[in-house]
Amino acid sequence: MKSKPRIAAIAADSTKEPQPRAVFTKEFKLAAVARMKDDNQSVSALAVELGVRRTQLYKWAAALDQGGPESSFGARGRKPGQKESETAKLQRKIKALEQEVEILKKFDAYLKRGKR
Repeated sequence: MKSKPRIAAIAADSTKEPQPRAVFTKEFKLAAVARMKDDNQSVSALAVELGVRRTQLYKWAAALDQGGPESSFGARGRKPGQKESETAKLQRKIKALEQEVEILKKFDAYLKRGKR
């Protein structure tokens, strides 16, 4: 039977650092959508030229159609609901740590009482 070099290749690829996400300015997105609508060039060719995915151009165009030129094109960062859940998670962790401190204080007092 042949060995499986493909598995080794996949394992070697998994150790690579992840690529940072590309961040495009609002002006770039507006210009890209304008070229997409005005040019005689295909959307696929434009996407290759700009270095973005074709589907991303369509998403930007849809966001522009919905929100107009002042649209945020999908603002980055956490949504308010996620922020609240993060706060709740941190509050639970604080409560657990406070309980741990109380238990350790009681244990310390117990050990000191036993030495007398």
